Amino acid sequence: MSATSPSAQHGSEANLLPLIVEPEQLYAHLDQPELLIIDVPANAESYGEGHVPGAIFLDFRHLMHGAGPVPNDVPEVEALSRLFSALGLTRDTHVVAYDDEGGGWAARLLWTLELIGHTRYSYLNGGIHAWRGEGLPESTSPSAPTPNEYHAEILNPQVLITCDEIKERLDDRQFAIWDARSSGEYNGEMGNNKHLGHIPGAVNMDWLNAMDRERNLRIRDYAELVTELEAMGLTAEMEIATHCQSHHRSSFTWLVGKALGYNMRGYAGSWGEWGNRDDTLIEK
Repeated sequence: MSATSPSAQHGSEANLLPLIVEPEQLYAHLDQPELLIIDVPANAESYGEGHVPGAIFLDFRHLMHGAGPVPNDVPEVEALSRLFSALGLTRDTHVVAYDDEGGGWAARLLWTLELIGHTRYSYLNGGIHAWRGEGLPESTSPSAPTPNEYHAEILNPQVLITCDEIKERLDDRQFAIWDARSSGEYNGEMGNNKHLGHIPGAVNMDWLNAMDRERNLRIRDYAELVTELEAMGLTAEMEIATHCQSHHRSSFTWLVGKALGYNMRGYAGSWGEWGNRDDTLIEK
């Protein structure tokens, strides 16, 4: 399976676009009224410098709780309802998300949509870099969303995994953990947490290693990724939890795993929670 293959694992036949959509595919559908294209850049200035025509801007901070002991956790449903109402989401909307960094914040948005049961969504493979790489038109004028009343509920709680669930399943052979942080963080050589290291048994593939730098940060060749992940002990038969420091980088690895047909769950607390608690097991 090549890196451009759409996932067969996603949603219903009625979806307008595949889970992983190429720039030319999206360009051919720009006039579809049910399409909602959302730019979630890491650098807020990126949107004004040029975005997919019709795309609306989303500040990634709205995708996290923002307060409390785990600020990177999922926002309250009331906050999610306000967010998706402001973005103009409806039950029939097909969301296409992208960003300027290879997929982290775009995937955090898509993971949140999956959590609330909105499965009509796609990721623009490679984001704005791939769009520009194909020489497609850009806009520098902001597009305003058409607000709508949307009531968010956590309809797919299995998309999320909690700290306590992970602790209970550390000896489960059908369960695995994909740590998407850098090797330095994984090895406990760097980090700003109370405790450094990794969750016992977790395997490490830096999220950046799932991107193809030769193809404008698109997801790497699927067959190569599957081979590497299987060599690390991650297979399609397992349930795989993925995390980083704040479930930003690991939202991308969640999406990559999903595109490969893996059974993925996202640990929103990530190392920001695990590494700051005193009741969690840690390896270096």
